[in-house]
Amino acid sequence: MEFLPIFFDIKDKPCLVAGGGDVAERKVRSLRRAGGRVRIVAPELTPELAQLRDEGKVDHLDKAFDATDLENTVLAIAATDNPEVNRQIAGLARARNIPVNVVDQPDLCSFVMPSVIDRSPVIVAVSTGGASPVLARLMRARLESLIPAGYGRLAELCRRYRDRVKDRFKTMEQRRRFWDDILQGGVAERIFTGHQEDADAAMEQALSKEHDSSMGEVYLVGAGPGDPDLLTFRALRLMQQADVVVYDRLVAKPILEMTRQDAQRIYVGKERNHHAMRQEEINALLARLAKEGKRVLRLKGGDPFIFGRGGEEIDTLAAEGVPFQVVPGITAAAGCAAYSGIPLTHRDYAQSVTFVTGHLKDGSMNLNWQQLAQPHQTVVFYMGLVGLPVIVRELQAHGVPADMPVALVEQGTTQQQRVYTGTLSNIGDIVKEKQPKPPTLIIVGEVVQLHEKLAWYEAPDRSEQGATSPVEPGTEA
Repeated sequence: MEFLPIFFDIKDKPCLVAGGGDVAERKVRSLRRAGGRVRIVAPELTPELAQLRDEGKVDHLDKAFDATDLENTVLAIAATDNPEVNRQIAGLARARNIPVNVVDQPDLCSFVMPSVIDRSPVIVAVSTGGASPVLARLMRARLESLIPAGYGRLAELCRRYRDRVKDRFKTMEQRRRFWDDILQGGVAERIFTGHQEDADAAMEQALSKEHDSSMGEVYLVGAGPGDPDLLTFRALRLMQQADVVVYDRLVAKPILEMTRQDAQRIYVGKERNHHAMRQEEINALLARLAKEGKRVLRLKGGDPFIFGRGGEEIDTLAAEGVPFQVVPGITAAAGCAAYSGIPLTHRDYAQSVTFVTGHLKDGSMNLNWQQLAQPHQTVVFYMGLVGLPVIVRELQAHGVPADMPVALVEQGTTQQQRVYTGTLSNIGDIVKEKQPKPPTLIIVGEVVQLHEKLAWYEAPDRSEQGATSPVEPGTEA
């Protein structure tokens, strides 16, 4: 994060704008909307700025900039048409610890002016750190359609009732839960449709109810194979309202960062021969947290019911009488295959697809090899990288030809995705050469030969990438 996103109170505070052109005009407009007292230094002004000056709404110094203009200023914007003057202003402002923005020169800025969605008192700001103001405006335009004007009225209602809610509910957890219900329920809907009196009546009714916080709830949420864009709307909503996040090693960091920032996070990741917490302990933890009145997000990569042990977890919750809900996610096989251009079924190659785990609960690979060796199907192995030699040997021993196509999809759907293709006869050599790391999915079948023709997703060069992202929950490969 190159800039700290903050909101700066400039009401009735002196702000300097150097320049009187169209760009300066836009900056002055933003400063005035935020209540700043604007002083413009420029020999010439646009008609709009001149009108503001004539109406006494801005101060104007009809001259070129000099260092004294920065005196008694809390913020400065350099918007002249002379880059050297702008550079001079930036240097002088920094020396005086005055926040400065230099138009079209982000390297000289100590702050940037974001694109703003104004639903006062709700303010949403979008910035690219000066990299592309046009992109920031496009993102703002998209968000404009997602944030109704009613959110401002909703925020005003929250402001009016805030003290009463604090008096009514003594703990932060109780207040948070109350507001979650209000902001996602009937009160908000009445605000959005313009029924202010009905909204107030609903608030009064909500405040008069007895709220039982003795029992929480567990949200078993599939986070998909790694790309945050593949999350469901429901997953996002629950991720934002959970009090505690219990997550696996293979939940992508960008997805984890989308959970509520003040939520408690508990890591229960598993690797081969090393578990941060045994599955039985995880099951008990979820039940205990919910019984403490917390809303618990059990966040799993992929889909929680496909090799994610979700069934074991909710079995315990059901036995303990703990409420829960399950949100499916895109499983690794579907996500990795789609991002690799490998259709799992195809009329010319495969009429069925089988998902199989690369190792069983006891660590063995005692699979139904005869079934997996049947023709005209695609077989997808989860957690199979370590056992790949066994997979290759057993499939061939049960009649699968040595030239059967095989794909290894490393960290599928993420910016770290790599796809390696070969056959049963040479995939072992490819692994030795390329050394793919977990999590890696294995796809065996004729459909793999379509990869080169249908591949559409190309991950950037690894040197440009950050932390790795996972494929599937609670597994090592």
